[in-house]
Amino acid sequence: MKRSSLLAVLCLYGGAVYAEPNNAAFLKLDANHDGYLSPAETSGLPGFSTAFSEADANHDGRLSYDEYVKAASLYDRARAEKYLDDSVITAKVKAELLASLGTHSLGLDVATDHGRVYLSGFVNSDTERQKAVQIASAVSGVTGVKDGLTLR
Repeated sequence: MKRSSLLAVLCLYGGAVYAEPNNAAFLKLDANHDGYLSPAETSGLPGFSTAFSEADANHDGRLSYDEYVKAASLYDRARAEKYLDDSVITAKVKAELLASLGTHSLGLDVATDHGRVYLSGFVNSDTERQKAVQIASAVSGVTGVKDGLTLR
């Protein structure tokens, strides 16, 4: 029996049919096995609620598999954009430090998470430390700076 014929027969006899390929993530999230995802079932995915709302095309407060595919795509795109945003901020901070502090800034490490910049490494003076923090704080997109710099 062809796959499409088998699916048609299964649909006629009721019950949720998980016919889509590669739906392991959907099945894992579908805790009550009703063939839909509720906000509670996706609550373990930080920030997924925005994608959930946008993908819930029929506004019934739950996601079918097709709606879930759209939500997962939106969610992955948002996560990738956030990662890229942090990478851009890190690059901008490093460039500004290099332009202002010259080669002294090469010994500084810069990491960014959700717009918050973490500075670490060694500086020659407290003035250099303050300047590094000031420079990082002035970069567009920076929401805060954590000073982990050490005096030599």
